[in-house]
Amino acid sequence: MLKEYKTIIDVAGPLMLVEQVEGIKYGELTEIELPGGDIRRGQVLEVDRDRALVQIFEGSTSLNIGSAKVRFQGKAIELPVSMDLLGRVFSGLGQPRDQGPKIIPDKRLDINGFPINPYARDYPSEFIQTGVSAIDGMNTMVRGQKLPIFSSSGLPHSRLAAQIARQAKVLGTEAKFAVVFAAMGITFEEADFFINDFRKTGAIERSILFINLADDPAIERISTPRMALTAAEYLAYEQDMHVLVILTDMTNYAEALREISAARKEVPGRRGYPGYLYTDLSSIYERAGRIQGRSGSITQLPILTMPENDKTHPIPDLTGYITEGQIILSQELHRKGLYPPIDVLPSLSRLKDKGIGADQTREDHADTMNQLYAAYARGKEAKELAAILGEAALSEADKKFSRFADEFENRYVTQGEEEDRSVIETLDLGWELLAHLPRVELKRVRDEYLEKYLPEQESGREED
Repeated sequence: MLKEYKTIIDVAGPLMLVEQVEGIKYGELTEIELPGGDIRRGQVLEVDRDRALVQIFEGSTSLNIGSAKVRFQGKAIELPVSMDLLGRVFSGLGQPRDQGPKIIPDKRLDINGFPINPYARDYPSEFIQTGVSAIDGMNTMVRGQKLPIFSSSGLPHSRLAAQIARQAKVLGTEAKFAVVFAAMGITFEEADFFINDFRKTGAIERSILFINLADDPAIERISTPRMALTAAEYLAYEQDMHVLVILTDMTNYAEALREISAARKEVPGRRGYPGYLYTDLSSIYERAGRIQGRSGSITQLPILTMPENDKTHPIPDLTGYITEGQIILSQELHRKGLYPPIDVLPSLSRLKDKGIGADQTREDHADTMNQLYAAYARGKEAKELAAILGEAALSEADKKFSRFADEFENRYVTQGEEEDRSVIETLDLGWELLAHLPRVELKRVRDEYLEKYLPEQESGREED
């Protein structure tokens, strides 16, 4: 029998202070019973001797401190897990949102998880095909990696996230692939888009969705990514599945963290965010990876909208330190009407070399990636020079690189929202574009690959 306390001494916003408590632990789940029998839930945020500070999930509206009863559950928030999670839509606290039945669990897992022993970690490898050329060809994602997408307000990161969720797969393996999708602080319209898109395309069958709406409590937003990662850990490490976890939007998560920190009257850090923002983000991002002796894995694709499109803002800045690269969406490309507006020059996948090559994608992948990157960079420089001095100031070679940059954006970066390109199609497209440049300029590709893959008719024309 759980002990009841009627010793609430203060309520401020979503926070409640209870005194004369015994044996209470940080993170413990709490039930608050109102006089009418309504039950609200909360979580212990702080314990100071015989006092406990509780964050109320549903808020403190109409809570009477003289008549409410508090029961501490003796456990942290848990997620009931089983294979029945697949194909379902849940709230940020793991409650069904799809009118489906409650999960009959194989077990219940603490959503805070357990740290992976660094010695037991296996190095991320194995190519993940997203079907998006600008990622697969230029900033390859590998199994076990955490590769965030840096976006800004108004850009189609939600559409890109849904496309990757539909199309992502691990090539060359028979293991099952699943997607765990967590959305934090999104509008009802966005939630409706994600749910309908997953159902319409059939991707829901291999997916689990956790949806936290903008008007849901901030504390639920804090729990949402942890719910998703707990489900992913069950699928990966107990069911031997390859799991892609998509988290959107991490900026909304950090804003909720700042809101709770301010309510607790903590000393703020940079731009008002709590000083432990780095540690808190690490507790989410570091739950990706592979474990030696286990065939399953967790790959993370966090998405965050950069406030004021500022890469030095604390959220993208700290995320960049923890993760292994970033995919950056460009306002300029979006204004041109290109989709997806991925800017490949500042984007980076630090582990891409581990997921490409003869045994993963194709032998020429690294060379063509480097050559495309160099040619596009030179083309952009030529276009900037032409904007200042006029096109007449460009050499013939620079004019070709300038045209190459346009072709690269319009054919390689740009693709349909429903277009799922294989990595071979992406590599062949890269060769088609390189064929428009003089062969003597293709200095980053080995001669044997030029002979084998460069289209002959274009090669002959350029050499003449």
